[in-house]
Amino acid sequence: MTSEISNNFHDNFTDEEKSILKSHFSNSDRAVFAITTPRQVDRGALMSRYSRTDKTMRRIFLNEFANNSKRGEEFYQKILLEYGDDSVAELGEAQVAVEWISNIAAKKIEDHRIGLSYLEKSSRYVAYDRKVNGRYKYHREEKVMASPYADQYIQTCDYAFDTYSKNIQPMQKFIKEIKPIEDFLFFDSLSKQEVLFGNLNSSTDIESARRVYESTIKAKTLDVLRSILPASTLTNLGITGNGRAFEYLLSTMFASDLAEIKLLAGQLYAELDIIIPAFIKRANDKYGQSLQRYIIDTKKAISVIAQQSLTGIEIDSSPQNVKLLNYEDNFEAEVKVASAILYNSAVGHSLEKIIHYIKSAPEHERHKVIQTFTKFRNNRRQRPGRAFEMTQYTFELFTNFGMFRDLHRHRILTMERQLLSTKHGYDIPKEITDSGMEKDYKDCMYLSSNTYQNIAKTMPVEAQYAVNFAYKYPYFIKINLRELYHVIELRTTAQGHPDYRYICQQIFKKINEIHPLLMKGMKFVDMNQYELGRFDTEKRKELKRREVLPPKK
Repeated sequence: MTSEISNNFHDNFTDEEKSILKSHFSNSDRAVFAITTPRQVDRGALMSRYSRTDKTMRRIFLNEFANNSKRGEEFYQKILLEYGDDSVAELGEAQVAVEWISNIAAKKIEDHRIGLSYLEKSSRYVAYDRKVNGRYKYHREEKVMASPYADQYIQTCDYAFDTYSKNIQPMQKFIKEIKPIEDFLFFDSLSKQEVLFGNLNSSTDIESARRVYESTIKAKTLDVLRSILPASTLTNLGITGNGRAFEYLLSTMFASDLAEIKLLAGQLYAELDIIIPAFIKRANDKYGQSLQRYIIDTKKAISVIAQQSLTGIEIDSSPQNVKLLNYEDNFEAEVKVASAILYNSAVGHSLEKIIHYIKSAPEHERHKVIQTFTKFRNNRRQRPGRAFEMTQYTFELFTNFGMFRDLHRHRILTMERQLLSTKHGYDIPKEITDSGMEKDYKDCMYLSSNTYQNIAKTMPVEAQYAVNFAYKYPYFIKINLRELYHVIELRTTAQGHPDYRYICQQIFKKINEIHPLLMKGMKFVDMNQYELGRFDTEKRKELKRREVLPPKK
């Protein structure tokens, strides 16, 4: 019936028009279709023009775009540049790769949460022990290299990479000694009846078991040793986003204090100008430069005030890893959440009246509403609804920089952070101490701190490059309960890095103390500790790999 009704309103395209549309849309005779026209600017302009006329999209294309190759640019010139309608810039999208950039630059780019998605080279699967043209892969910032500390900086970074590289094999050997393969060949380590991959007399099963074990050992080794790497370590970044987000990203990059990021801004602008030129024109024109001056001037003014106001405050060299700073009273939090839960089904009732009712209702009734909201969750991917966004928490975290890089990827929260420094001490992985490489590790941290302190006297922003991942890093997050369900349940899984698993377990404990009922629906938080947490994950991957592989002849 729906199809018959909608068909009455379809355009009656001629055969010639259908022939034209064939190269620009997935079909010409149905109410649902994809835009396939090759030019990005035309796709975006069509979407925006769509909202300003009673015509159908395919009719707009035939009337305005088919015979005018400049129509897309003309449209954006008027709407985006002349009228300043920023939202239409979201209709242009691009995927770009930014390679051989420092972790400092990568994190500044990834600070942009809205409209951009990122994929980054993993320090868990990729070893950083190879040189290119006789050099380790770390950034040499031009301002540092032109300073009296250039040789010291090179010596510090080289020592870190040397220490990292020479200990990969010894660390793998050490982990294998304390966790031999025999410990992981069985589901049940007590009865040892059911083997991991079936009959271990089969050469295929033995090969599979060893492959999983070796992969797990490598990941564990690189997890431990990444603490040694400096923030100058080069990485690769893939970015998918819309024109509006890229435009703002470019403007902030052009306003950066770091030469590396400014250079990247110019290079990124040049590439985006090829594929979505109409969407990013303002990034460095008079409007973009005005935004850059605003960013720079504000940053400088706040920095002066901070130095004047905070100079007398003593720096905490051994801060707590997790501090819960702000949260709502348990009753108020439950009332907010329960009221929001009911609101969706309370047709005609105002939120104000529902809140008043919940406040006066018996506790068991309020609790029933909240518990029912998460009662049917069967796995962590079934996230609770938006009512859980009604209560928020502010945490200050002091984690090592390597761990920050993992938690930084979560987008639906407010995060503010400081410059990376060596002022708060560093973490030492247990495996570093137990394997006998603690002296090399501490020497590495000493060199890093000494170099940082020298460079920071005149170049505090550039001094970040010399700081190792192991150094503790202060930042705060403001996060709602719904997003915490996602973060905690995801980051406490067995395959997660032990550092951030511990931090997320501590966050869970602190919230559970103040809002126990709201946390009852968090059924998939894992409070256990794991020596080789990725083993089960690698096992599942191997079994899936074997399912899709053709049988050997």
